[in-house]
Amino acid sequence: MKSRQNVLTAALTGLAPAVWGSTYLVTTELLPPDRPLLATTMRALPGGLVLLAVGRKLPAGIWWWRASVLGLLNIGAFNFLLFVAAYRLPGGIAAVIMSAQPVLVVILAAFLLGDRIRAIHALACAMGTGGVVLLVFKGTAPLDSIGALAAVGGALCMAAGITLTKRWGRPEDVGLLTFTGWQLTAGGLALLPFWLSLEDLPDGLTGSHVIGFAYLITVGAVLSYIVWFRGIEGLPAVAVSFLALGSPVVATLLGYVVRDETLSALQAVGAAVVLGAVVLGQRPPGPESGRPASDPPGTAVPHDSRRPVPGHGCSGQGRTHVPPP
Repeated sequence: MKSRQNVLTAALTGLAPAVWGSTYLVTTELLPPDRPLLATTMRALPGGLVLLAVGRKLPAGIWWWRASVLGLLNIGAFNFLLFVAAYRLPGGIAAVIMSAQPVLVVILAAFLLGDRIRAIHALACAMGTGGVVLLVFKGTAPLDSIGALAAVGGALCMAAGITLTKRWGRPEDVGLLTFTGWQLTAGGLALLPFWLSLEDLPDGLTGSHVIGFAYLITVGAVLSYIVWFRGIEGLPAVAVSFLALGSPVVATLLGYVVRDETLSALQAVGAAVVLGAVVLGQRPPGPESGRPASDPPGTAVPHDSRRPVPGHGCSGQGRTHVPPP
């Protein structure tokens, strides 16, 4: 029964990276051009403020800085670094670097959560990276050092965000919607000064722009992050990290179906290898895992005591095919 619950939780949690994989298509087809920080800020901040208004509860005590750290790692810093990498590197190279994120989660989970590193997870990490290479990498290009560092930083942010979200859980008296609102608001506020200083406002908004922003705010942020954070509560951190590899698969398939982009045999093999890595990554890290090394009593619901309830990559093809999650 528990195994069936975990499968269902993993399947529903995987919808979040699938939605994030559609962000590239929405951005190119519906949003104002050359406004990545506007898109990312609008994606996070309005939805976060709405969830705060619904929940009517602000962080208290230690959760002021915890919510800020999680919002910065999961949303603000991650998306900013992702866009820096996307603009300075070909999308394939950025996606390959970002695919190292499950490796980082395996290491962090061993130190912070007590998860045992297993050979099957090492194999899944190798398969995931190799599959992404086949899926999105095209040719060779000079490696921009700033772009490469940004991609590494983005992978570190996502890995740390997943692991710390699992370790800290959430306060006992705070619902998932409010918890998600804290992080979206913190991430959006962190991005706001960069948007205001580095980008100007578009000349005008069209109906397509409004539809695109509405999709990013509701489906691309609020709903997907609620599903994502609930999945982190119900699944091992390592399992969640592998689900993020579904984003480049969805982005590539949508490009093939909607934009008539080519899909080679090697790309199809790469997609299959990535999906195989995701399945292998769902194997539990061991019976002793799932408990934090230490947590202040009474500050959060332990993640191993929360009952899983069925339901936060990167991708690329060509230069800018790296949708933000």
